[in-house]
Amino acid sequence: MKIVLTDAQTVVDSLVGSEILSELGEVVSYGLLKYDEVAEKIADADAVIVNKTLMDSHTLRYAKKLKYIGLFATGYNNIDLDYCRAHGITACNAGSYSTGAVAQHTFALILAHFNRVAEYNQYVQNGKWKRSPTFSPFVYPLIELEGKTLGIYGLGAIGQAVAKIANSFGMKVIACNRSPKYVEGVTQVSFEELLGSSDIVTVHCPLNSDSQNVFNKKAFEKMKRGALFVNTARGGVMNERDLFDALQSGHLGGACIDTLSVEPMEEDCILMGAKNCIITPHIAWAPVETRQRLMNIVADNIRCFLNGTPKNVVS
Repeated sequence: MKIVLTDAQTVVDSLVGSEILSELGEVVSYGLLKYDEVAEKIADADAVIVNKTLMDSHTLRYAKKLKYIGLFATGYNNIDLDYCRAHGITACNAGSYSTGAVAQHTFALILAHFNRVAEYNQYVQNGKWKRSPTFSPFVYPLIELEGKTLGIYGLGAIGQAVAKIANSFGMKVIACNRSPKYVEGVTQVSFEELLGSSDIVTVHCPLNSDSQNVFNKKAFEKMKRGALFVNTARGGVMNERDLFDALQSGHLGGACIDTLSVEPMEEDCILMGAKNCIITPHIAWAPVETRQRLMNIVADNIRCFLNGTPKNVVS
């Protein structure tokens, strides 16, 4: 079995390797293929493992032997599922490998906004505490999470993990989900109520036709003045220009963003330098333990496919 990795460097580094895949076949690993390079490089592959590489009729056109596409990801919007079904290609994603990591990063961002750790550290590193007349200089206002309302858009595994953390902080948790779910400590509400009642809105939904640009000018206008918007899901769920305008006007108190519609960030990205906006480079999912778990899931998915019992199938 020939297994081709098209964008290995998005997962593999000196701490997390792909050796486990070599137990399943001949592995050919490319760091990061360009779109126009993919078709030729996977032409004789039996299996292809991708993270964000686009698998469509163009990149798959020469892959006549291909029977399996594995994803180094939970989301699969980069896979042409209709093409896969028409050509007998099984595609499998990586399930909930990053639930804890993304929930952790979500609160790292929220705490960075409310506790101003980076700003206070810089204040100290600049020598200003040494010259402070008091032992506790109130340079940046700090805000408690206890008693605040957290609104979760998307109540899947990650949304539920975020809710659990929020409950431990003594927050009120409300959520909007496509279908009703009973989750302890969470009250389900409409999208309108979520926007209008939340001190923090955090997004944990997949990117699809329903969620594309759902956080736009109208949505941001309906959020509380001074509220915080957090997105560790997909960049496409928000309109970046509308978010920028909501921040610059002061209507939103801040935004914490881990994903953008185009990644890596474009040179002219509107959110670069936006007021009260914290941006991390799509790394919520990327702790070492998380990536190792991902690699193990990807390998297990291949084993199950070879044994005739595929799991985590998306096509």
